[in-house]
Amino acid sequence: MLNSLSGRFLILTTIFVMLAEVLIFVPSIARFREDYLLARLERAQIASLALLADDMISPELEEELLENAGVFNVVLRRDEMRQLVLSSPVPGEIHDSFDLRDPPATELIMDAMGRLTDRENRMIRVLGNPFRDAGQQIEVTMETVGLRMAMIDYGLRILLLSAVISIFTAVLLFLAVRSFLVKPIKGVVGHMQTYAAAPEDARRIIKPSAGVKELREAETALQSLQTQLTQALKQKERLAQLGGAVARVSHDLRNILTSAQLFTDRIEMSEDPTVKRMAPKLVNSITRAVSLCEGTLAFGRAEEPAPRLTLFNLAELTGEVLEAERLAIGEAEISLSEDVPAGMVVRGDAEQIYRVLSNLVRNARQALAATGTPGEISVAARADDSDWHITVTDTGPGLPAKAREHLFQPFQGGARKGGSGLGLAIAVELIRGHGGDLVLKSSDETGTCFEISLPMGDVG
Repeated sequence: MLNSLSGRFLILTTIFVMLAEVLIFVPSIARFREDYLLARLERAQIASLALLADDMISPELEEELLENAGVFNVVLRRDEMRQLVLSSPVPGEIHDSFDLRDPPATELIMDAMGRLTDRENRMIRVLGNPFRDAGQQIEVTMETVGLRMAMIDYGLRILLLSAVISIFTAVLLFLAVRSFLVKPIKGVVGHMQTYAAAPEDARRIIKPSAGVKELREAETALQSLQTQLTQALKQKERLAQLGGAVARVSHDLRNILTSAQLFTDRIEMSEDPTVKRMAPKLVNSITRAVSLCEGTLAFGRAEEPAPRLTLFNLAELTGEVLEAERLAIGEAEISLSEDVPAGMVVRGDAEQIYRVLSNLVRNARQALAATGTPGEISVAARADDSDWHITVTDTGPGLPAKAREHLFQPFQGGARKGGSGLGLAIAVELIRGHGGDLVLKSSDETGTCFEISLPMGDVG
C-alpha cells in the first residue's frame, strides 16, 4: 500500500500537515508563555491591593497572598516611586529578567524556546504594565518550574490536536485521490492491458471518458497511439509476409470472379425466365469482386477497413454463399447443407462474414473435388449466452500436417497445390477484427471442421 500512489499521498499529506502545525506551534507556545506571565502579574497586582487597603497585614496573610499569586516579591512603581509591596525570602539569585511591555515577537519566541529547553528551575524577574493603569510598572520575582511544566502540558495538547488533524486530513485526501485520480488511472491501465491482449480487435481501443481534464487528454493520446500502433503492426506484419509474393494476393479475387463468370455463362447459354432472377446475383458477385480488389490494394498498406457492425440475417447470408458454390460444383458429387435457424440475427460486418464463409466453403469444396469421391459440406450455427458459433464441416480427407502447422500464416498454410495460404490468413484477421476467433476444431480422415466465434457484447 505504501508503494501505491494513494499511499504515498497519505504519507506526504501527514508530513506536510505536521510541518504546518509545527509552524503554528512555535508562536502558539510563545503566546502561552506570555499569557502565563501576564496572569502572574495580574494576580500579584490583586494581592498587592490588600496591602494598599491596609498598611498593616500579618506575615501569615502576606505569605498566603504571595503563594496564591505564585510569586516571591511584588514591586509597584507609582508616582515615580518604586515600592516593595509584598515580599518573602527568595531561594536563589535572579537568573534573568523579562520585560513584557510591548516585546517584539521574535524575542517572545526565542525566550519561549529557551524556557522549554532549560530544565533547571530558575529565579526570574518579570516586568509589565499594571492593569487598569494602577501605576507605571509592576515587577514580580518567580520560579520557572511551574511555567515550564505548564508550557509542556500545553505543547503536548497542541501536538496531539495537530496529529488528529493531520490524520483526518490525510485520510480525506487519501479517499479523494483514490476516487478522482487512482481509480481513473487504473481504468486506463485496464484498457491498456485489454488492448495488449488483442491489438487487432477494434473494440479494445480506448474511448476517452474521464472527467478530469488531464486524464482525458491522456486517454485521447492513448487512443491515437493505439490506433497508430494497430496500423503499424498490421503494416509491418503484412509487408514481411508479402515479400516477393505480391502477385499471389489474387487468391480470393480469382475465386470470386470465377463465380461471376459461371453466372455469366449460365445467362448466356440459357433462355430460361430465371435469367432475370440471376441478374442481381451477377451484380452482387461483381460488386464483391470490386470490393476485394480494393481490399487487396489496401492489404499491403495495413488499411483493411474496420468492420461496420450491423445486424443481419445469418441464414440468408449462408444461403447466398451456398448458392454461389453450387454453381461451381458442376458434375462433382458434392452436396451442400445448412443448419442455421431462420430467424438468427448476428451482429457483424455482413460483407466480411460473407468473405470468410465463402472462403471456408470453397476450400472444403476444392478439397472434396480433388479426391474425386462423393462428399458433403455443412454450415451450422448456434448461440450461447455470450457468443454466436458458426461451424463449416466437410467429409473430406482432412488437412495435411504441414498445413495444420502453419494454417493461418500467409503463403505458408496452403493445403492445396498451387494455393497461397492467404485465404485463411485474411479470414482469421477479419474475424478477430470483430473481437471473435476462427479455429480449426478438428481435421482427420473423416473430415475437417472450422468454427467461427462472434461475441454478442462489447468489451467490458
